[in-house]
Amino acid sequence: MPSSRTVLGQDGPVTSVPQDPSPVTTRPLDDSAALGALAERLAREAGALVRDGRPRRVDVASTKTSPIDVVTAMDLASEALLRRVLAEERPDDAILGEEEGHVAGTSGITWVLDPIDGTVNYLYGIPAYAVSVAAVTGPPAPEEWTVQAACVHAVADGRTWTAVRGGGAFLDGERLAVNPPAPLAESLVGTGFGYTVERRRAQARVVAEVLPRVRDIRRIGSAAMDLCTLAGGGLDAYFERGLAPWDLAAASLVAEEAGAVVTGLRGAPASTRMTVAGPAETVAGLVALLEELDADTDRP
Repeated sequence: MPSSRTVLGQDGPVTSVPQDPSPVTTRPLDDSAALGALAERLAREAGALVRDGRPRRVDVASTKTSPIDVVTAMDLASEALLRRVLAEERPDDAILGEEEGHVAGTSGITWVLDPIDGTVNYLYGIPAYAVSVAAVTGPPAPEEWTVQAACVHAVADGRTWTAVRGGGAFLDGERLAVNPPAPLAESLVGTGFGYTVERRRAQARVVAEVLPRVRDIRRIGSAAMDLCTLAGGGLDAYFERGLAPWDLAAASLVAEEAGAVVTGLRGAPASTRMTVAGPAETVAGLVALLEELDADTDRP
């Protein structure tokens, strides 16, 4: 039997990821451009399902970490579509999805899926939600993997962000670049919040300290769209505690390929504990502030 370990999401363990002890096949890594093309096709197909199948009134199918961490029937349907296509076209690849967890593979590639990033926005009809698809190599954990190809597809308006490692980041075919570095006092900063009372209380303390020191704060409600917005210059910097692997995978590559640093605090990589992104000089100042505030803890 394979052993397992826990992957953390917004507010604690969210799935057990089997660690297959069998050796990975040694066939050469697929061309990143081919992986990128498939990621885009998958995201667009799932996006069409989400868009065309949205009823006038969306109901909650279930909840996860708290009563406000919701799952809709469309989250489940979107992920099922993504998994079905991958099983047909890439049967040797592993899959890590928000709703159905991890399925091991032997190719060395894992597809990391967020079937609807911004589910609460989707639930309320706020047009800021996206399908996120990434192909990664290495263990299925943000601290250890390397994202090879990515697509984030904004369902409501069709904007599509793509990136392959070493090939740049694009929005609908137009190359992206982050804003030049700016002092924190002149930086528009994006963030997001968790789902439990304890996490939100801690995040409110941090935001109350950050807000007077930056130009302003924005909360889009989709971490993937936050990071992609940063990549195109719509934000100067971004931070959030509690991002799950599927929140981070695709959009982190888009941000990096647009010139952003994506990191954690205290020398750690970006992870569920903390993700900070932006131009290097701006990130350095924001990281120092967040470390001073113990923003990677739930201290009230």
